[in-house]
Amino acid sequence: MDDVAEELRERIYRGDYQPGEPLRQEQLADDLQISRTPLREAIRVLENEGLLHSERNRTVRVVTADLQRLNWAYQLREVVDGLAARLAAASSDEAGRAALGAIIDRQAEALDPWEPGGYTRLNVEFHTAVIALTGNPYLRGQIPLVRMTSQVFSPVSLIEPGRASEAVGQHRSIAQAIAQGDGETSEGLAREHIRSTMARISPRDDG
Repeated sequence: MDDVAEELRERIYRGDYQPGEPLRQEQLADDLQISRTPLREAIRVLENEGLLHSERNRTVRVVTADLQRLNWAYQLREVVDGLAARLAAASSDEAGRAALGAIIDRQAEALDPWEPGGYTRLNVEFHTAVIALTGNPYLRGQIPLVRMTSQVFSPVSLIEPGRASEAVGQHRSIAQAIAQGDGETSEGLAREHIRSTMARISPRDDG
């Protein structure tokens, strides 16, 4: 069951199944070459994670996000990312902190030529690497939130190169503050990074 859930989870994160797309259980069972029992158990796991939701006709759909749900998710991201950056700055794992720069360099390479899939993958890698530096298992438990907001709620097709370039610059600033062991600045920059994303997805008040 764990293997089935992981396969479905990765397909959703890769964008094989788009937000709101219906997934027919019969077709999934045939595709994965499994019986319906482990499939139902895997679906239940992903429902609990918030990636799928069931409908009355036994169809399951990939979760979608309206504006309120997006704001809720990113409100939590601001707290999680800010705390993770502050704790990462206090980490004694010098190699792990230095590795953040290498991730950002690879992410910058995805800007030109523009590779949105690679950029998104490395965006998740950067944020999860910061969380890993904390050594805090409860923060690691928030990694599905990072992946959901980055790979499901913000699908590759909606990512703009200009915003991606700005985000890479913000990542560099965060990584530099972490490398310097400046927890307060690291947290502030990480929170501002998420707030800038929230501002981008919120409707503008043009008066």
